[in-house]
Amino acid sequence: MSLPDFWQDQEAAQALINATNRLKEKQESYEQLASRLADEKTLLELLTEDFDPDLASEAQTQLSSLQADFHEYELDLLLAGPYDEHNLLLEIHPGAGGTEAQDWSQMLLRMYQRYCERHGFKFEINAYEAGDEAGLKRVNVRISGKRAYGMLKSENGVHRLVRISPFDAAKRRHTSFAAVEVIPEVDDSINIEIAPKDLRIDVYRSSGAGGQHINKTSSAVRITHLPTGIVTTSQAQRSQLQNRETAMSELRAKLFHRAQLAKRAEKEALKGDQMENGWGSQIRSYVYHPYSLVKDLRSNYETADVNGVMDGKIEPFIAAYLQWLLSRENPE
Repeated sequence: MSLPDFWQDQEAAQALINATNRLKEKQESYEQLASRLADEKTLLELLTEDFDPDLASEAQTQLSSLQADFHEYELDLLLAGPYDEHNLLLEIHPGAGGTEAQDWSQMLLRMYQRYCERHGFKFEINAYEAGDEAGLKRVNVRISGKRAYGMLKSENGVHRLVRISPFDAAKRRHTSFAAVEVIPEVDDSINIEIAPKDLRIDVYRSSGAGGQHINKTSSAVRITHLPTGIVTTSQAQRSQLQNRETAMSELRAKLFHRAQLAKRAEKEALKGDQMENGWGSQIRSYVYHPYSLVKDLRSNYETADVNGVMDGKIEPFIAAYLQWLLSRENPE
């Protein structure tokens, strides 16, 4: 057996062991939930026969805890992708439309920040370019936490806003677009080879959000990968070395993501299917006027609570997307 074949066999064996362990954990979790559900049913039967206020309060507390744990179990079943446990890099770019689109991009940034605050995710702005009058031209964020990528991969795509423009003196209705890119962060176990000759590294002075010592030192770093044209920047840290490491980490993630998309495109071509263009596809509409509605165009989930969604309450959209994704992968 050749060395490459040996390593492939080793990787396949380890993948099988990991999958077996995950299935065992899921089975154990299911059995524990089933046992707790049986206990809760017994408790409710006792209350039906002889009501006791203290016992009823205990039953309500246990039921609430059981519901929360069932929700977590459901998420564990839905988040079974190879990178769902990873942290992520999120970028927002305004579409055509100048100030309108730049302001919409800022609104989306706040929406994700509010979501992360409620779920205990760490939200770090690596690079930020402010808009001409309002909003932003580009922002790059690192989000870390349990199942961060799995929870927010639903946001990749183009987001559309319809509203009466606050920047239009005539109070006309405007439609704005912003593109959100979500990619998993890669760890040291994934080897991405980058030749130094393929890189152009520029340093400049920090500015905007994340630049806490604006225009004092040239600590911000921009890295251009010449063969692909991919550009990454970081200005959040005081140290040029730290910013360089952050930009390189982002570059590795983007190159890995690019390779994964290429493999997916090849696979879809062999199957005779057309690959969905996630970056260029409109995934969700947010309408303030002439009615209130947020609708996801993949899962068809919708709500009239536009303000709640913009305050970060996007959990129902995430759950609906994960169910939709599961239905696509396992069609009836």
